[in-house]
Amino acid sequence: MKLKTMTDVCLLNLASSDLLLAASLPLWATSSQTLVSCKVITGLYQLGLYSGTLFVTFMSVDRYLAIVHAVRALRVRSLHYGIIISIIIWIISIAMAMPAVIFANVETDDNDASPKCGQRYPESSVDFWKEFRNFSENILTLFVCLPIMLFCYVKILIVLSKARNSNKDKAVKLILIIVCMFVVCWVPYNLTVFLQTLQLHGFLYTCLAHQNINTALFVSQIIALSHCCVNPIIYAFVGQKFRKSVSSLLLRCIHKRDQRRANATHKDTTEKETTNTPMRSEY
Repeated sequence: MKLKTMTDVCLLNLASSDLLLAASLPLWATSSQTLVSCKVITGLYQLGLYSGTLFVTFMSVDRYLAIVHAVRALRVRSLHYGIIISIIIWIISIAMAMPAVIFANVETDDNDASPKCGQRYPESSVDFWKEFRNFSENILTLFVCLPIMLFCYVKILIVLSKARNSNKDKAVKLILIIVCMFVVCWVPYNLTVFLQTLQLHGFLYTCLAHQNINTALFVSQIIALSHCCVNPIIYAFVGQKFRKSVSSLLLRCIHKRDQRRANATHKDTTEKETTNTPMRSEY
């Protein structure tokens, strides 16, 4: 893949973060976990979680600059700046994922003999680190990334509504899909995390409420994690440029395959003709 623009860099990094998050999910089901594997799995999960949200926001800002400030943003939307911003996002994601990796530990439940990977915080500051984990996810998603995305796409919709373009309806539909999927996948999870934080301060702390919030957290987390599978469909397969590139790549692969088959058939035919040709005896 040849990177030419900021959009290419953003798509590549978004795909990488989604792959990190998706790769960590099957590893949680393994029963034989060690301290090293637990920290690796936690690191992959947290890194994919934070970087994925940030790169989705980065993509929104890139689309905003490309449509709303098309001329003035040509210099800003270069490959050079795209790489720099991507490096900064990865550094921020690593920094935000480090506490979870540091406190990741293997624990054995009394009812289950198999070790499980979890978070073991210091007894003197358990509530602090739980609040830090919850607030870092809430602040990043609800108070930083979501407002930026809404601002960018509202501005894009305003510009597109004034434009005379045959592809305007498709672009508007794509924008609505992007915003709706992000809201549907991540807002319920973050609201549930916020309710869990309230329980740490004594609010909503009843047995029934505790069970309901844990159930809601489990379900909403599954929905949130599905966003990493939806991203490639939204940002890649829906895009007309990407579809043309994939079609061209497939056609080239099919052409090369047919050419190899034709060469192999021609080679076999030539060898058969050579084998069946009678040799002239010499006396």
